[in-house]
Amino acid sequence: MRIRGMRRSVAVLAALVAVGGCTAQSVDVKNGRRQPIRIDVTATPDGATGSGENGDEAGTDQKGGGSEKSDNGDGSGTGSGNGNAGKPPTASTPSAPSPPPLPSAPPPQVLWNQGDKGLGVREIQARLRQVAWLFDGPTGVYDDLTVQAVKGFQGKRGLPRTGATDSVTWARLLGMTREPTKWELYAFGGQPAAQPDPRCMTGRVLCISKTSRTLRWMIDGRTLATVEVRFGSEYTPTREGVFSVSFKSRHHWSTLYDTPMPYAMFFSGGQAVHYSSDFAARGYYGASHGCVNVRDEAKIAELFAQVRTGDKVVVYW
Repeated sequence: MRIRGMRRSVAVLAALVAVGGCTAQSVDVKNGRRQPIRIDVTATPDGATGSGENGDEAGTDQKGGGSEKSDNGDGSGTGSGNGNAGKPPTASTPSAPSPPPLPSAPPPQVLWNQGDKGLGVREIQARLRQVAWLFDGPTGVYDDLTVQAVKGFQGKRGLPRTGATDSVTWARLLGMTREPTKWELYAFGGQPAAQPDPRCMTGRVLCISKTSRTLRWMIDGRTLATVEVRFGSEYTPTREGVFSVSFKSRHHWSTLYDTPMPYAMFFSGGQAVHYSSDFAARGYYGASHGCVNVRDEAKIAELFAQVRTGDKVVVYW
């Protein structure tokens, strides 16, 4: 009877498995006792395979929710696995047109270039001297030396090495320097001469202005020649007043200072008008020991030939 009952139970179980789609393992009878029956679910009711806890994600291709590449191969298929299967594709928003390119900045304006002359060129040269890019002048002429100095200044600051002083170069130079003094602008001469003193308007006169640092050679109020001159320092000042040429010495040598004084024309004790190689080399960055120095040797040679002993000398501010 027990065996017949067991067969009946197995038949019932087999029927249940067939209805539920499960597979039943054979009954293990051990020591005359029935062992637990384990059911392994191997198929879902619609025929797709299951896999335990993640079985609800399997078979999505069968339900139209699978992720596929579109026909155009861009990976934008309609199936996305998020329940949007069967919906029409969303139209992409057209990108905004790119803004037009900004106009390029105009090139810097050229203010001074090679060959230019004038006070503005003197200021460029004086400022370049302040930052040690120029050691000659100022001359007031935008020459080759000025071009090379500007190129060096530009290259040091990452600017185009044009050699021309444009608005950008000029702004940088202004920002690095101070306003030059008058005698920095005319460190090597070229300054305009002052108006003659009234005492210079008659006779033969060496008319010497400390204000403009110039000497006029005049006869009866008419200027025949003008040269730049230099005076003594505050410790050895050049005397002012009305004097006369006491004597001339073409190859004079100073025994007091042990230095040459060529083309010397003495007018007050040991003070004389004469040529100075130091003035020619250093300009107004130096001073005399009280004499009136001339830097242009050719001009003082002509002056020495014309001036006579006894001619008047006027030194004034």
